[in-house]
Amino acid sequence: MGGVPYRLGIRAVFAMTESPWIAVQHNTMSGAGGQTGLLEELTRGLEKYGLRTQIFTDRASAQQVISDPRLRPHLRGIVAAGGDGTLLDVATRYPGVPVAILPLGTENLVARYLGIPRSGSAVADMIALRRLCQLDAARLGDHRFTVMASVGFDADVIHRAHLRRKGHITRAQYIQPILSTILAHSYPELRVIIDDQPTAVVGRIVVVANLPIYALGLNMVPTARGNDGWLDVRVFQKGSLWHVMRYLYLMQRGQHEHTSDVVKLRGKRVLIESDVAAPVQADGDPAGWTPIQIDVEPGYGNFFVPASFSADHR
Repeated sequence: MGGVPYRLGIRAVFAMTESPWIAVQHNTMSGAGGQTGLLEELTRGLEKYGLRTQIFTDRASAQQVISDPRLRPHLRGIVAAGGDGTLLDVATRYPGVPVAILPLGTENLVARYLGIPRSGSAVADMIALRRLCQLDAARLGDHRFTVMASVGFDADVIHRAHLRRKGHITRAQYIQPILSTILAHSYPELRVIIDDQPTAVVGRIVVVANLPIYALGLNMVPTARGNDGWLDVRVFQKGSLWHVMRYLYLMQRGQHEHTSDVVKLRGKRVLIESDVAAPVQADGDPAGWTPIQIDVEPGYGNFFVPASFSADHR
């Protein structure tokens, strides 16, 4: 189940030029570990449908093999075996190639949105079904994201967590960064400008969403849709620990959408500025500091989806 070197044996090359195959990019650092069984289950499931599997743990080797003109014509898709970052990396590296998700990360928000279970056999069935949907992405400088970006308290937590990260990450490893952020975060004023609007909306926490989901099961931006060509924005205007706890409570009850100090915006370009540099995160990874500009990229990638998925009802 290790990485596959570029110089495949002649038998492997012959087999992959004679029959359809699936590439699997496996991020061994995703989630809490213990993933070998799911990969073996995926491989066995694909074999049932006559699909050969090549698993890569090295991105450079994967890119060389997938780009090989002898092998590419028979490639049926790529599996992103990891978290949301792995998914975005695969979709970015191989435009036009259908991508499936084997959720191995801590949250796997895109998989949750699409209704993909943590099951190798279910993902194999989904690939065999060949039902696809397009999803938008958003560009933030050199970063892209598929789920959401934010500025403020939660981005500060993510910056601190990644500074401490060693190996696999679990939810428990966020406890210390949360405590540190509670003690140190200053809630700088953030100014949000949508498209070409002449005035800014001011807040202390800003969320820019492409999908309506967030960590811990919070439905932070329920109006967001992954294929509508728009970015949905929420500006939380009050800044203090008490207000952070209040917003969390309201979100858990689905009441934040009707609160006067939560401003709802929508656009195709979002500019966020501040006098003091504020931390930014995108899809759970640090993404720099303000000022930032975020632009939507409609129809960015094609993704395998289960039969139960309906974008109109997400």
